[in-house]
Amino acid sequence: MNETVDIRELNDLIASKSNFVNMIKQGMDQSIVGQKHLVDSLLIALLANGHVLLEGVPGLAKTLAIKTLSSLINAKFSRIQFTPDLLPADVVGTMVYSIKKESFEVKKGPVFANFILADEINRAPAKVQSALLEAMQERQVTIGDNTFRLDDPFLVLATQNPIEQEGTYPLPEAQVDRFLMKVVIGYPSKTEESEIIKMNIGGERDAIRPLLSPAEIIETREVVRKIYIDEKIERYIVDIVFATRFPGDYGLKDLKNMINFGASPRASISMALAARAYAFLKGRGYVIPEDVRAICHDVMRHRIGLSYEAEANNIGADEIISEILDKIAVP
Repeated sequence: MNETVDIRELNDLIASKSNFVNMIKQGMDQSIVGQKHLVDSLLIALLANGHVLLEGVPGLAKTLAIKTLSSLINAKFSRIQFTPDLLPADVVGTMVYSIKKESFEVKKGPVFANFILADEINRAPAKVQSALLEAMQERQVTIGDNTFRLDDPFLVLATQNPIEQEGTYPLPEAQVDRFLMKVVIGYPSKTEESEIIKMNIGGERDAIRPLLSPAEIIETREVVRKIYIDEKIERYIVDIVFATRFPGDYGLKDLKNMINFGASPRASISMALAARAYAFLKGRGYVIPEDVRAICHDVMRHRIGLSYEAEANNIGADEIISEILDKIAVP
């Protein structure tokens, strides 16, 4: 009985706090046509305190999406264009000698912002990639003898271009695991494309006005952490993750030769966090199996190592995840 009362209280709390979701979505619609999945993914990552790896061809409003989101939240935005000649110091900062003071001073890099767009992250060498990924994981940067905490909220949207693979440095699997989600976006529909043309040839756009403050996002995260996850849902998440490691135990023997390595425990944590954030977007104080299924592909697709056999048969991580979701009993 107490549990029911708690759920009701949570639902009321979520209802009072989730008004800003519609406000942000309406604000995003001022600049972006379509790409609802991208907008939802950014909000999930923001509420779950995670980061997003985005894969899509150029021109799909990736930069515009995170820039608009940072403007709506009145937060600091920073864009880093990753290139083969980039150095770690270009991302995190370095020590610069001041002639006036006759001493070294810290010059902070572009990573010191609330929202970071790491554009074409696979174009930079591993040393630069790991500098950013370390900052993402530790939420701090060491320059010389000084350690600096990064701003909160801190969200990295790293993009990868799936077309051009020449002259790129693929992210190592262990480092890709640090992203809460890997989101794949496609082309807009014909209707959306027509809207995009009208929006971009109509002259000046209205300036984006801030609707929230970074402090309000931090407060909202505390509410998201209170969203109830039943033990059955937790077991469901664990079963999905374990099915990627031991497919034979779940009646998925065909997948055994398709998977080199399964998802890590970080996948289970990420799925629970993302499911909570998704439930919040839907205005609920509790997680249901549909929330887990909705975010499962984005959370898992970059955490499954495919075998040569899978690649030879043109079987991707998405097909494997779909097969697992079809097989695992829904609580």
